Amino acid sequence: MEVILVSGAAGKTGLAVIAALAQRGKAVRALVKDGRQAARVQAAGALQIAIGNMEQPEAWQEALGDISAVYHIGPNMHPHEAEIGRNAVQEARRAGVGHFVYHSVLHPQTEAMPHHWQKLRVEEAILASGLPFTILQPAAYMQNMLGGWELVSGEGILRAPYPVETRLSLVHLADVAEVAALVVGEPQHAGATYELVGTEPLAQTEVAAQLGQALGREVQAQETELETWRREAEQGGMAPYARQTLLKMFRYYADFGFAGNSGVLTWLLGRRARSLADFVREVVAA
Repeated sequence: MEVILVSGAAGKTGLAVIAALAQRGKAVRALVKDGRQAARVQAAGALQIAIGNMEQPEAWQEALGDISAVYHIGPNMHPHEAEIGRNAVQEARRAGVGHFVYHSVLHPQTEAMPHHWQKLRVEEAILASGLPFTILQPAAYMQNMLGGWELVSGEGILRAPYPVETRLSLVHLADVAEVAALVVGEPQHAGATYELVGTEPLAQTEVAAQLGQALGREVQAQETELETWRREAEQGGMAPYARQTLLKMFRYYADFGFAGNSGVLTWLLGRRARSLADFVREVVAA
């Protein structure tokens, strides 16, 4: 039986990828940080569990036994993300893994956003590894709005820590997971780097209007001052490196936006990508 290792398996991306792979009848081994996450990944469809710290090469060595392909999701906004990715690549090469798929990000070459730049360093290691690889570069998830959904649905306010005119391209996590399941372990995708973008660049006022239309109520976009966001993030327990990284990302968004093209995703899926209206209908129905 061919088994696919999914790292970072207990996060929202990992769980979505596991579910998409299981739906296609593929066996998954989930690499998680501790046993408390085992039930979560099993519920998503993982057949096997590997427990270990991705910062330690020994964890990779144990997890990679008898694995045919890897789908690596690094710990986002982690100060050692690049080192972890290099460990994953090195140990996958030693284990003779047949296909290494890396979950990167749209525009990783943007040095002003440290978590993007770290992913580029991992891409660099992949290119030099000699491994058959595929790199996926998703845009910002629509699902990121769920953190403020009560404010959107209850008070009609969409908060953003950048100007409401800022234009961002979005993608539905389910579309990203579907592509992951389509490409991992498939030789025809070896050597490819795919940008995964679902929407045209949308101003936050446009996002609010679409949310309002789907919800049947007025929704207004409001800018949150960065100092207010920083204070709330600190009070919420967010790690210092993550706070600093996100603040840099918000400043970059304010200056340049975050734009991509949906053509590649449409081609891979064989249909149109899920729209923002699709996402809102799903949330309301749930």
